[in-house]
Order: sequence, then structure tokens, then C-alpha cells
Amino acid sequence: MTRGRKIQATAELEVRLLREGITESVHHAQAVICDDRGRLLLCAGSPETATFARSVLKPFQAIAVTASGTLERFNLSDRDLAIICSSHRGTIEQVRQVFNILWRSDVDPTALQCPIPDGKQSRLQYNCSGKHAGMLAVSQQLGYPLNNYLHYNHPVQQLILSKLAELLKNPAEEFIPARDDCGAPTYFMQLRQLAWLYAQLASGGNLDMERILRAMTHHPTMVAGEGEFDTELMRLTEGELVSKTGAEGVQCIGRVGEGMGLAIKVMDGAKRAKYAIAIHVLRQMGWISPSIAENLAETYITLGRYKRLEVAGDLSML
Repeated sequence: MTRGRKIQATAELEVRLLREGITESVHHAQAVICDDRGRLLLCAGSPETATFARSVLKPFQAIAVTASGTLERFNLSDRDLAIICSSHRGTIEQVRQVFNILWRSDVDPTALQCPIPDGKQSRLQYNCSGKHAGMLAVSQQLGYPLNNYLHYNHPVQQLILSKLAELLKNPAEEFIPARDDCGAPTYFMQLRQLAWLYAQLASGGNLDMERILRAMTHHPTMVAGEGEFDTELMRLTEGELVSKTGAEGVQCIGRVGEGMGLAIKVMDGAKRAKYAIAIHVLRQMGWISPSIAENLAETYITLGRYKRLEVAGDLSML
């Protein structure tokens, strides 16, 4: 995307943890906004900063499900598709939804290769089990082997990679893979690329992604869970934003219908800082109302009786 030209960085965003008004800790973050054509609109830091996409990649891994006829073959619902895109909490409702995908696809739950969470009994309870169930369902639909669906060269992983390459107009062989904690491949990507992906997801111009967008925004509880940032943001904005969090300080949000995407990376990986950044940027962009910003701030910025988060800095044009 930026081959042959280095883009100059702007000032980073800073998140301060204040204890009774006195700075106790500081996090630095970068953020990028792109449109659905990949054009850089606003930035704080460098749009070329790279990070592993982690769980923000899940809606695009799910394209293998929507593009392969798997939904129709096994009569999967939007709730099923939402849990495929999720980082869920392992509630009974969410676990049942993952099981439903496997049952309808005639895949035994023992085929799941994600870990068993600490203190739990089943791989179905792992927060990425929906993604894994989706990969198994696609493999069943297309006649791929089930026992090695996480291998880099497995056809379902190559299908996912080809879809990413198509969306980002970048050769598949240039993507740098690594194992996510769940064992599935993730990719080392620029913030600009992540923002572009979410702009495309939010634009509704691609039928395969439009179904994913609808599933996530119509069933936000499946995507994360009660009290989780993605669920609360999508619920409060009533489908105007699509949101997905990732580990190590990564957060992506799309402005539905307007083809704009936001990607955030907190450089030290702090979870609390990325939510404060997201609220700050969404308010600055006018993507959320003051009342929604205040509602979110009560949970994600005011951290207790004596401490709160404060964000300094703004996105600017390069």
C-alpha cells in the first residue's frame, strides 16, 4: 500500500491514568482513519506502524464462511455468524451457539483445536471457539481435512489469506503470519491496512461482508458479551458502528454506511487505554453523541472512586 514511499508520522496520542488528578501511569497510542478506497484521512502516529491483527481479523476470517456457501449448506443464522466473529466470554448462550454451528455442520466438538480455558472443561468455552467452528464448517462444506485446519497451508487458511489479499490489493505471499494464542494464523499488518479493512466492512459494498456486518451489529451480545466494550458500543449506537477488539492494545471500528474505518494500537498493549482512545476519537469525529460518550466513559474512563483515564492529543491530516 505504501510501497516506495515513507509517510511522515504525526504526534501520538497519550493516555494518562490519574489518581485524584495526579498522573500515575502513561500509555502511548497510535490511531488511523481510512476510507473504503484505502485513502488515509486522519492519523495520530504513523499509519505504517505494524502489529499483529489478533482478534480484529475475525470478521475477515469469517468471509470464508459467507463466500463458500457454508451458511446456506448448513442453514446457519446471523447469530451463528456473529459468534464466528466473536471474542466471547464463554457464557451458556454463547457456548450453545458455537455448538449449534458444529452440530449443523456434522462436526464433532472434539475436532476443535483451540485451547481449553483455565478452570473450564471444554474447548467450546474458549473465546475463539466460534472462529474455529467456522473454519471447521467451511472445511466440511468444501471437503477439506478437519484434523489440520490450523496449518498455514491448509486450504481454509489459504482461502482466508486470498480474501485478505484481495481486499487489501496486496500479494498473498507478502503477508507475514504468526500463531495467535488460539493456534490459528494471524497476520502482521499496518494500522492503515486494518483501518482500510474496517472501512470496507462498514461500507456494505461487498455482499459477503455485508452479511457479516449485519450479523455483528444485530447480535452484539454474541460478538463479546454483556458489559464488554464492543457489545456496548454497537448496542448504544444501534448499528451505526461495528466494533471489534483485539489483544495487545488493538481496537478497530467501522462507521457503517459511510465507508470509514478506525484502527488503534496502544504501544504497550494496555486494554484500558484503547477503550479510552476509542471514546476520545469517536467523540472527536462525531461518530458518537455526547450522551453515548458519557455513558461509555462511566465504565471505561472512570475506573473507580479515585482514578480515571485522560486522553491527550488529536488525529490530524498528514
